[in-house]
Amino acid sequence: MDPLSVGLIALAATLVLLALRVPIAAALGIVASVGIFVIFAWRPGRDFLPEYAWQPTLSLISNNPYAFITGYTLSTVPLFILMGHLAFEAGFTTDIYRAARLWLSRLPGGVAMASVVGCGGFSAITGSSVACAAAMGRIAIPEMLRFGYSRALAAGSVAIGGTLGSLIPPSVLFILYGIFAEQSIAKLFVAAIVPGLLSLLAYLLVIYVWVRLRPDAAPVPQETISRSDRMRALRDCWAIVTLFIVVIGGIYIGLFTPTEAAGVGAAACLALGVVLGRLNLRRIGAALKETVFQSAMIFVIAIGGKLFVSFIALTGLPTQITEWIQAADVSVFLVMGLIVVMYLFLGMFLDPIGIILLTLPLTIPIVETFGFSLIWFGVVVIKLLEIGLVTPPIGLNVFVIKSIVGDRIPLESIFGGVAWFLIIEIFVLAAILGIPALSLFLPGFV
Repeated sequence: MDPLSVGLIALAATLVLLALRVPIAAALGIVASVGIFVIFAWRPGRDFLPEYAWQPTLSLISNNPYAFITGYTLSTVPLFILMGHLAFEAGFTTDIYRAARLWLSRLPGGVAMASVVGCGGFSAITGSSVACAAAMGRIAIPEMLRFGYSRALAAGSVAIGGTLGSLIPPSVLFILYGIFAEQSIAKLFVAAIVPGLLSLLAYLLVIYVWVRLRPDAAPVPQETISRSDRMRALRDCWAIVTLFIVVIGGIYIGLFTPTEAAGVGAAACLALGVVLGRLNLRRIGAALKETVFQSAMIFVIAIGGKLFVSFIALTGLPTQITEWIQAADVSVFLVMGLIVVMYLFLGMFLDPIGIILLTLPLTIPIVETFGFSLIWFGVVVIKLLEIGLVTPPIGLNVFVIKSIVGDRIPLESIFGGVAWFLIIEIFVLAAILGIPALSLFLPGFV
């Protein structure tokens, strides 16, 4: 059996395991380990000789993931996660939501708009969609329900706003993409700024149109807010704004590498929280606990993904796929369309990190064949994964919101609320695909 056949069988086996709800890390790791062993044991022109496969297989599956996990660049992930959890425990995320609510309260759907803006602000320091949706869901949804907002709008706006954690830098998904695609993480962060802001503005537009069409979905809060209250709330946001400027600004002007920026950001967040009296030992301990848990989960998936990438490289499958595409002389639009459909389909069922590690070994060579920028493609992939986070039947952010609201809001109401936003997502995705300059303009200055 040739390596190419082993690769095709392994891909099918991986999809079967995932359909059986085997965790993505285990599915990738098991299939890759068995596949590597088979490739080493099946010598060309000879029988299956497993005695020759044990040593190289064990060497690869022990040394390769270890070298990857202990790499300097990957330390960026837990540091950014720590910064986000420290900011949450210090209440910096609540500050930006409160300021947005006071300034937008008189607009149609102003509290829902404030929730989306709050998600954008939280995303700018955490890099995790799930963490963003969970944090803002606890803060914003009860308040919207108290003001008489429809359950669909209250839950849907936070679920979609949480996806900004994947797109607005610093993003954990961009870090993993940059590592596996061997692209500059700094340029990826900067490339995502305009698409991230475009997505945020699109969500605000949907809320405005929704409330204009259905005014009963978002009654105007009957409260008196003075200008001094608004200004005070705006001043309270200085900490989170400072963190974003230090981290992203430092990366943009070349003062820090992304890894250094993550360390500086986490340290600055800790210092600000302590100096302002917002962090004590209990809150710092809670932030550390959540950071360890989330980082361990990501690293386990990354280990399985790294083994899978090494296995796919041994099969020669990426090279063969690009040769098939070149021989077929198919349209670039058809190829990109199929890639988009594949990511949207996988996003309905799988975790975003798992999707990245499962697909990049196959899609990166294809994109390179057509001469596309891998920085632009990274933004496209993360946007597609962002859409997948709220796409039925298994939209991860939707179920995170459901776990927070319990029986107060039915699952179908959350998906119904998200459906309004998925319509505009089609246009945002089309803009990112059709106008690469949206993603590539700012990285040209890094």
